[in-house]
Amino acid sequence: MMTLRVVSLLSLGALAIGTLSSCAKHNKDDVQIVASFHNMAEPFFVAMRRNLEDEARKLHVDATVVDGQSNSAKQTADVAAAMADNVDGIILAPTDVNALTPAVKDVVKADIPIVTVDRRVEGMTPPVPHVGADNIAGGAVMAKWVIDSFPKGARIVLITGQPGSSSAIDRTHGIEQAFAASGPRYRIVTSQTANWQRDQGLTVAQNILTSLGAAKPDVILAEDDDMALGAVEALRAGNVTGVSVLGFNATPDALRAVKAGTMAATVEQSPSRQIRTALDQLVAHIRTKAPMAGASITPVLITRANLSQAERIGEAQ
Repeated sequence: MMTLRVVSLLSLGALAIGTLSSCAKHNKDDVQIVASFHNMAEPFFVAMRRNLEDEARKLHVDATVVDGQSNSAKQTADVAAAMADNVDGIILAPTDVNALTPAVKDVVKADIPIVTVDRRVEGMTPPVPHVGADNIAGGAVMAKWVIDSFPKGARIVLITGQPGSSSAIDRTHGIEQAFAASGPRYRIVTSQTANWQRDQGLTVAQNILTSLGAAKPDVILAEDDDMALGAVEALRAGNVTGVSVLGFNATPDALRAVKAGTMAATVEQSPSRQIRTALDQLVAHIRTKAPMAGASITPVLITRANLSQAERIGEAQ
């Protein structure tokens, strides 16, 4: 039975379905999938959508993408609308680890298969199948670059992602854990969020550099490439040199910056592999009841030395 929460969201959800970013009316024999992504303004999810649509064509399924717009209430309504539309399965990249849990519980109660991608939800027993990068390991590999590059110690600025996002939580944990294990000579002098946005990364970095004055950091670690590129612009605008900037996601813009030397590194987490694996498992479950095991993808640090390993290097030429 559909819960009161879902019923109360149907009017808002109907409007959300009107904004679905692909496909016309479905044939009754189609497998219909709805993917609700955190924010389609972010390059990572643009790449993920492109790969989802390509994989859906190969699997002969109908895949529709809905833009969550970094808004948990909108994502909740989008999920309710997908349920009302009698979809066969849902892929969710949730804005917040906890805010989407009630909606996911409704999906599970309705016996609609669901898998999370890139970002997980908390509070589910058993856990929802999840496909994503090991973000704790991703944060740790960023910290390891600092430790290897500054063996005598370093002053670090940390620009974090959106609060409540599992990817931001885990990357921060991996970074802090690695530095703590290496001793007090590695010090995070300040940590602020820029919500995955380049303009906020620029503003946050400018404010931090101003507040630090002559005591500039050795490294800026940004948990997303857009924020890292904002920090690069802040350094350029302030005529500040000698500060290494690392990002996360290996976007084409970041890969170009790594090649040019304005960024030291970025972390590859394979959006193509993530979404294709999630869709493959979901469709196999719908068609054959195959179990959805999820998948954990090991991130890779991309520097100028191994640019060819980046998934999107062809777009950075």
